[in-house]
Amino acid sequence: MSGDAPTIAFVLPTKDRPDEIRTMLRSLEAQDARPAQVIVVDSSAEPSASLPGEFPSLPIEFVRFEGKPSAAAQRNEGASRVSPTLDLICFFDDDQVLLDGALGAMLRFWSEASPDVAGAGFNLVNEIDTRPALVKRSRLAEWLGLYSRTPGAVAPSGWQALPGVVEHDLDVEWLTTGAVVWRREVLDHIRFDEFFDGYSYLEDLDFSYSVSREHRLVLVAAAHVHHFPSKRGRMVWRRFGQIEVRNRLYFVRKHGLSVVRCFLGLGVRFLLSLGLGVVKPSSGGLSRAWGNVTGLFRFAGAGPVA
Repeated sequence: MSGDAPTIAFVLPTKDRPDEIRTMLRSLEAQDARPAQVIVVDSSAEPSASLPGEFPSLPIEFVRFEGKPSAAAQRNEGASRVSPTLDLICFFDDDQVLLDGALGAMLRFWSEASPDVAGAGFNLVNEIDTRPALVKRSRLAEWLGLYSRTPGAVAPSGWQALPGVVEHDLDVEWLTTGAVVWRREVLDHIRFDEFFDGYSYLEDLDFSYSVSREHRLVLVAAAHVHHFPSKRGRMVWRRFGQIEVRNRLYFVRKHGLSVVRCFLGLGVRFLLSLGLGVVKPSSGGLSRAWGNVTGLFRFAGAGPVA
């Protein structure tokens, strides 16, 4: 691909976020480069089928997703519809926006990317890491293999370190699927694991970590995006507490990481949620902590990939 102008398709899964998807598309429409294909995979109760007519300058293909709503399944559906003649596939969440020049910067990166690069993430410049630094960034936690202080790394426990805002291109072990570009042929060999259903928590970690075992992943500093988390489509805290236990254990067992360290990490996660709930009852921490407990009872004894 070196030296050529790569072609790109955008795959946009969405559910019940009509305002957010339109804001995202406006940011795409305003870019200094244009995609060759835009596929909106909508599982909304009231789908936004009028989008192609609202954005005539974008080559939008609207897909009404009839299966069980899931970010993983909707991304797979969108990827299956990308033209085989295109070089790249971008997965982009409906509650994020491209800043000026972001797509052009990303395509310039790919025009010079070495063949061993399989995926490249946009730089999420308004993302603030609110994780408790005393615990997750401590030398003790790293020594125990619970967390890593290296941006974009995955610890033996299965916990991923957020890369943060980068000033220079950064090689990482995982990429968030909310704003990332893949070589199209990657999707010919690997699909998103639809075990991560519904909210699909950790489906991005699972997919990108799988790719990083054989290829390079890079976070592109010059390709800026903003994330404006939507309040729509979020789980209640108790249910999320269960799902984070289920999905984390599944990921660790699937990739042969340390189940013992994962349980230790889940214990830390429970204590953090419990502490937050005691200090700030309105935070949902107590419900999340209770979900962690019930999740451990339900999923602790599950098999390697169950």
